[in-house]
Amino acid sequence: MPQSRKNPSARLDPRKPLVFSTLDLGRSPGSEYSQQRTVPAPAYVEAGLVGVAEGSDVELDVRMEAVSEGVLVTVTARAQVTGECARCLGPVSGPVEVRAQELFAYSADDGQAGAEGYSLQGDLLDFEPVLHDALVLALPLAPLCQEDCPGLCVECGVPLAQAGPDHGHGPAIDPRWASLQEAAARLGGPGAGGSELDETEMNGNGRRTPSAGEPDD
Repeated sequence: MPQSRKNPSARLDPRKPLVFSTLDLGRSPGSEYSQQRTVPAPAYVEAGLVGVAEGSDVELDVRMEAVSEGVLVTVTARAQVTGECARCLGPVSGPVEVRAQELFAYSADDGQAGAEGYSLQGDLLDFEPVLHDALVLALPLAPLCQEDCPGLCVECGVPLAQAGPDHGHGPAIDPRWASLQEAAARLGGPGAGGSELDETEMNGNGRRTPSAGEPDD
């Protein structure tokens, strides 16, 4: 919800970087005023795994136009996005550019109240909530470090892009016999390394089925 709706009586501080003065614009419909400004990013510009760090530089191209209802503000903003890849959780970063436009109505003191939306406070307007919402909506929901990121190994969790094409964990072991194979490996007897289990089978009663040429017990 815009700050002007939540607390319209709060006085704006003209020293804040996203508070703009319309004094040079005037109120004659059709007049325009442009400026460029670098401001610190607002707080909580984040969505899931990525965001714009609070206080990082945001470059603004600002155009203000006087209309009969108020001041139409158009801003193009450029910022740096940082976060984690949705597949491998590695670091990601990149630029984001957004365009935001909002009408700031003349305040109620002038007899032209902006009951819905944003409004001017005297000659000042606060663009921070508009910029915040525009940046959040521009953030990717599933950021990738690269478009073909293979993600993580499901067995050990290593990033597959770093592990290489030869990464693997061998054939899967039937979990019913995994503990038996581990015990044989610890004892160093037959079955160590899985060779004995690979060459024999277990019948339905849990007894070993003899190999060809081996006498039946």
